Amino acid sequence: MIPNQPADFLTLLKSIVPDHRKPVSVLRQDFSAFINEIEDQEDESLTIEPIEITHELKGYWVSTQEAVTDQIVLFFHGGDFSFGSTQDYLALCSRIARAAQSRVFSVDYRLAPEHVFPAAVEDAITAYKYLLSRGYLSHLIVPAGISAGGTLVIDLLVSARDEGLPLPHAGVCMSPVADMLFKGESVTKNIDNDWLTPEGLNAIRTLYLAGHNPEDPCASPVYAHLYGLPRLYIQAGTHELLLSDIAAFVDKARWAGVPVRFELWEGMFHSWQAFPRRIPEGERAIDLVGAFILDAMVR
Repeated sequence: MIPNQPADFLTLLKSIVPDHRKPVSVLRQDFSAFINEIEDQEDESLTIEPIEITHELKGYWVSTQEAVTDQIVLFFHGGDFSFGSTQDYLALCSRIARAAQSRVFSVDYRLAPEHVFPAAVEDAITAYKYLLSRGYLSHLIVPAGISAGGTLVIDLLVSARDEGLPLPHAGVCMSPVADMLFKGESVTKNIDNDWLTPEGLNAIRTLYLAGHNPEDPCASPVYAHLYGLPRLYIQAGTHELLLSDIAAFVDKARWAGVPVRFELWEGMFHSWQAFPRRIPEGERAIDLVGAFILDAMVR
């Protein structure tokens, strides 16, 4: 029986922490198998339409009956930049679609180590440009992402600003990776309270950056110039290894004049929002994400 209390569920998550000594292909299979076991991905009311953005980049429209056609959540999944897919996060996509009463456009960005930094960043901005080129309005597009996907949301906003593109009115980051140096005190303080591990964080940096400077602003948003970004909604758990790094990013964004709504969720671990059907805090977090997105679109 799969537990539905956060502490018990965390114990389950710790039992499947990726062993980065295994081939990446095996890690991807293991991750997908676990997600499919604990999250019911079957939802007959969903409409899923694959889209070829480029010859090596795919997106998926995920729609529910509640969705307003021209309201778009541009979604980026998690998975350490090296695994994960729309299929793995389909339950989360459907939950966001319902909560935000919007269509979700989920992007299967290129993964490391086959495609190292900055491939995923390039794919994020390409997906946004694709939506704009199809006539979708920037103020009705809200990029949202979890874990690595939350990082890509910030990368997308910074890149779009620098390229002079029309900006969305808001972005949503759930447990984002803010600093690839992973130097926040919570990395050691929360070592027993999260399913991320310091070894796993080092593996992320090695696989994704492949020797690239971890202080590159597109690798670690905490080092980016953040002026002129739209308002952000950031969620983090008090038990996350990444908590200190996320808090440092929030402080810098606020100093740059970015309106940031930062919520600390007591006792929550990394990416708890990905399991809305298993723990009540996950469901409540996504309800708030949906409400924020709806509010951003009507302003």
